[in-house]
Amino acid sequence: MTEHEKNRRSGRWRSGAESKQRILRVARELFHEHGYGGTTVRMIATAADVDSAMVFYFFGTKQGLFSAAIEMSGDVPPAIEALFDGDLDTIGERVVRTLLESLDKSGRTPLMMLTRSAPADPRSEALLREFIDREITGRLAALLDTPDAALRAGMVNVQILGLAVARYLVRVEPIASSSVDELVATFGPLVQHCLTGPAIPS
Repeated sequence: MTEHEKNRRSGRWRSGAESKQRILRVARELFHEHGYGGTTVRMIATAADVDSAMVFYFFGTKQGLFSAAIEMSGDVPPAIEALFDGDLDTIGERVVRTLLESLDKSGRTPLMMLTRSAPADPRSEALLREFIDREITGRLAALLDTPDAALRAGMVNVQILGLAVARYLVRVEPIASSSVDELVATFGPLVQHCLTGPAIPS
């Protein structure tokens, strides 16, 4: 490789790295200003003076960009998608397994970020709540298509938030030291019952 080719490649790398950082900076500003639902990839691309294709090249999806913007684990967006890739009859186990495996890998997943940083940054709290509501709770409710779907999805939130706090923050035994498989076997059916069990009395 000639010196000219090396310089040209180095220049492209610096330009790409700068564009990526600019996209992230703009994304943080717009997500905080307009919320998760009110911010589009096109808005971010325009404000960052790049093509939308560049945003997708660097971050894959809007979820991926959001994750990077708030320093969420990159494993979270594909893990969320995996929740909805399967039968409704087994989604309870998938919800619990995805939660536990994601939290075991990184303390910077949405639930843990929400628990630890929310009091210091109300804007981040609202943003994360909206993300969870749109990408998890809302989609669970839509899957059920029942009059009590929103309540059922809310009950799932109670189950998984309680499990996350007990295992990772308060470290209640034997929850804290149990294996993922053990907790999936115990809590999976509870989450499944919340979603597909008998109708909840009004």
